[in-house]
Amino acid sequence: MHPTTGSPTPIRSELSREQFCELLRGQLSLYLAQNELEQAKSLLLPVQPVDIADVIGELPEAQQALAFRLLAKDLAIRVYEHLDLELQEALLQEFKSHEIQDILDKMSPDDRARLFDELPAKVVTALLPQLSPQEREATALLLGYAPNTAGRIMTPEHISLKENLTAAQALERVRLLARETETIYYLYITDAERHLTGALSLRELVMADPAQMLGEVMNREVVFVSTNTDQEEVARVIQRYDLLAVPVVDAEQRLVGIVTVDDVLDILEQETTKDIYSLGGVQSGEDDYFDLGLWRAARKRVVWLLILLFTNTFTSTIIAGQEEVLSEVIALAAFIPLLVDSGGNVGAQSSTVVIRGLSTAVVRLKDGFGVLAREATVGAMLGLMLSVITIGWAYALQRDLSVAIIVGLSLFSISILSSISGAGLPFLFRSFGLDPALMAAPFITTIVDVLGVLIYFYTARLVLGI
Repeated sequence: MHPTTGSPTPIRSELSREQFCELLRGQLSLYLAQNELEQAKSLLLPVQPVDIADVIGELPEAQQALAFRLLAKDLAIRVYEHLDLELQEALLQEFKSHEIQDILDKMSPDDRARLFDELPAKVVTALLPQLSPQEREATALLLGYAPNTAGRIMTPEHISLKENLTAAQALERVRLLARETETIYYLYITDAERHLTGALSLRELVMADPAQMLGEVMNREVVFVSTNTDQEEVARVIQRYDLLAVPVVDAEQRLVGIVTVDDVLDILEQETTKDIYSLGGVQSGEDDYFDLGLWRAARKRVVWLLILLFTNTFTSTIIAGQEEVLSEVIALAAFIPLLVDSGGNVGAQSSTVVIRGLSTAVVRLKDGFGVLAREATVGAMLGLMLSVITIGWAYALQRDLSVAIIVGLSLFSISILSSISGAGLPFLFRSFGLDPALMAAPFITTIVDVLGVLIYFYTARLVLGI
């Protein structure tokens, strides 16, 4: 994304961002409806591009293209990069050929590649020839890498320098290239074959003696990623080393681009959304769930529900097979929901903390046994606290000490089992190279339900001597 400048309107300081955008949308829509285009144009001048994008996205469809055409070319390009992909595609259909060329040609290569990823192949084939040769080559380069990798999300717009340049010569080159570069905070040093050999910050360059060679002041220990590095790992690298950008090299260690922190924020949002959907038993995808049609939304949720429905039949089968115990002490049936729900909640808590730990690399596969031991201990402590309270509550309800003891012992055992299951299953998935978030909380809850009912009835048989 290109950095933006400008100051917000005076009323902005008095309103939340949501209130500000809503007020702006209402005023803009009114001006457009009354064909007062100059007033509408003036209204948008002091507004940040990201806010303009949000406002245009909320306008009636008939006004969106009109509002966008009011923007000056440079501002329009920055606003376009912030629009939703669906609206970007819709506007392309409204534009004339020269308007499309102006916008696409000036977009950041990574944003352009992201847009082309979402467009139909026929549309992309028609748009590529409209780009300048340089931008067409940059776009083809990015689209040639696998989706969700550093190569696909990087931008080739960076500044590379040679070791034999002096600091003064390097500063002059930075001045010449700054306008065409995504960021100038980091400068990368390459040899004659474009191999990455070092890096230095703009601050370090400015503070260096003008006559010093870059090879004398640069840092040779450079953090970098490869073009095939997964985008989530790229985000972790930038986060771990507190970087504003990370260089990307190809298989021959040649510098081919950089990934900037603003793109990483988008990636982290996407990955977090995907994990949360998986935890809730919703099939993750690239589309915004709330933009889906009703049938597609139902389809994304039904798969896990069918799996859970099938596994829950085991619980019903187990209960049906324990008629002898239930006929002996009918009061036991009243506590089945309490036990399975409590066990499911304990397991869901354990799975949530472990999945999050694995996703953020706070815990690793090698920590598995330690984490399991910890969660088993926590489960025992939780089970002890819950069972003491439950024994008293069950006795107060049924006035039957044996029933109260069965419920308490079962809850204690189920809590330990739930904690171990909730913590262990995500590790198992990760060991097979699968996303631990796929071991969704609803699935763990169902497993605990089945095993919890078994524990409950076998505990009842043991205590009652049946």
